[in-house]
Amino acid sequence: MIVSKMKIGIIGVGSISGLHLKSYQKLEDVELYAVCDLNVARAEETAKQYGISHVYTDYRELLANPEVEAVSICTWNNTHAEISIAALHAGKHVLVEKPLCRTVEEALQIQEAVRETGKTLQVGFVRRYDANAQLVKRFIDNGELGEIYYAKASSLRILGNPGGWFADQERSGGGPLIDIGVHLIDLIWYLMGRPKPVSISGNTYKKLGNRSHVRNLSFYKAADYDPNTNNVEDLANALIRFENGASLLVDVSFTLHGKKGESTVKLYGDQGGVELEPELILVTEKHDT
Repeated sequence: MIVSKMKIGIIGVGSISGLHLKSYQKLEDVELYAVCDLNVARAEETAKQYGISHVYTDYRELLANPEVEAVSICTWNNTHAEISIAALHAGKHVLVEKPLCRTVEEALQIQEAVRETGKTLQVGFVRRYDANAQLVKRFIDNGELGEIYYAKASSLRILGNPGGWFADQERSGGGPLIDIGVHLIDLIWYLMGRPKPVSISGNTYKKLGNRSHVRNLSFYKAADYDPNTNNVEDLANALIRFENGASLLVDVSFTLHGKKGESTVKLYGDQGGVELEPELILVTEKHDT
């Protein structure tokens, strides 16, 4: 039996694209067919490494190829909306890296393109599909925790501004909130049953900057890292209230005067609570204990 393989195009071959390429490589019903990057040398190197036959430097040319059925968009945040909409109208299914885009207006334009074309668009919110997240979802869906009325999440880096395009407001759309905060918010919102938000009170702070002078602490740096480029927030926090009365407290940072970095995800219901990070713990009350 000959399996018809879906031909995939990768738009943008920066560091995050490696995760897409390696994952597609494992799928028997998928063929890595085309890559596109503004840096032709990088595009050609990626094509050679993964045995990809078609190389482009203009995403429009890749989208014009009728053989390509679906694309992964791994570009700067400020191009997500433009390329997603173009891909949908070109008849392609889309997997776009998080964040979906930079603004609500862009998100609504993408939503309209999905409705017009009938194509599938998925955002790279991988945290939903983690084994522990799926386990917790089963517990919640089966009523083990009762009504979830409060949740809190933190992703606090004490030194972890990747710099480069991540620290450039024009390209990224923001700092830690749009980079790492969206993962936490999506994960908890998903586990809570995707309630409708009715109010948000938030704060952002630009107090510490890049802190490239700090010694003895290593952190991920973007390929175009430049310590002088930084106009995004250091820290953001928010209280989100939902239509059902539940609330979510979230805070995220690229840099902070803390003892150590931390990542926490906690949900509380009237029948029990759960901590998903830093480790999975379920808390409930049985036999007066």
